[in-house]
Amino acid sequence: MKFIKTANAILAAAGGIALSLTASPALLAQDGPGASGPPRMPMTIPADPRVEERTYALAATGEEMRFIVFASSKVDPDVPAPLIVALHGMGGDANFIVRDRLVDLAEENGYVVVGPMGYNEVGWYGSPVIAFGNNGPEPANLGELSELDVLNVAAIATSEFNIDANRQYLLGHSMGGAGTIFMGQKHADRWAAIAAIAPAAFMMQPTQEEVLAPLKELGVPVMITEGADDNVVPPDSVRTWAAALERMGMEHEYHEMPGLDHGTIIGASMPEIFRFFGENVRTPPPPSAFTPRGPGAPARSGN
Repeated sequence: MKFIKTANAILAAAGGIALSLTASPALLAQDGPGASGPPRMPMTIPADPRVEERTYALAATGEEMRFIVFASSKVDPDVPAPLIVALHGMGGDANFIVRDRLVDLAEENGYVVVGPMGYNEVGWYGSPVIAFGNNGPEPANLGELSELDVLNVAAIATSEFNIDANRQYLLGHSMGGAGTIFMGQKHADRWAAIAAIAPAAFMMQPTQEEVLAPLKELGVPVMITEGADDNVVPPDSVRTWAAALERMGMEHEYHEMPGLDHGTIIGASMPEIFRFFGENVRTPPPPSAFTPRGPGAPARSGN
């Protein structure tokens, strides 16, 4: 099937993606694809020294969920700050995205950033799960738990920090780009703008206009970025989303950057994304805080 073959390419290239982001020794030791497909990660990378790694208890399962927090030194408790929720790609964790240029620009522009796990390394954030082998997603409610984890971490941010209800943003890469489109439209009343980097949103392509409709209805601007040399999520696939946004008359930007691949597009996208976020403030404002939808409100613990 077309989508499953494309999805296998995502996992087959996952080691290369991570290596392009500065690999750890543990990552370099990852095995290649086996007869039944690529191995399940996790891949690891050292955390950016400027971020804080934490956990909270997911009440729905009793498990500890890891997440990342970064707060700019410019954040003033008496002044509402903008929030970015950042969704990582397949096989890793939030350390793969909440780092380097994202953290540089968040510091410069006074942002709070959180990076949820999405329940596990292959959670898909509520978007259609691409599962491999003879079994379906594990656990069976993986998509629900992954989405819930994102909402919980966002709720922690809005309860801990003085977050500007008009400036809450969502971004993600690859699997996280698919999650950005899905959670962007499902919770469109939350976001001032969203940005999907090389979104692996293959499973939603047949219903693109239906998926994007809530974003159009609420006037949420959308940015998509893509590396012209991406052989994991090919430009031809991503261009279909840009075409749908154009066809629907939505406020959007599509940036296809020459010479960049599936990994290098992440950092290269950040200046455009931060410009885009800085230009977009939600009117009227969304709810003042995220409310987790589903079982298991968070009980936070430090790590």
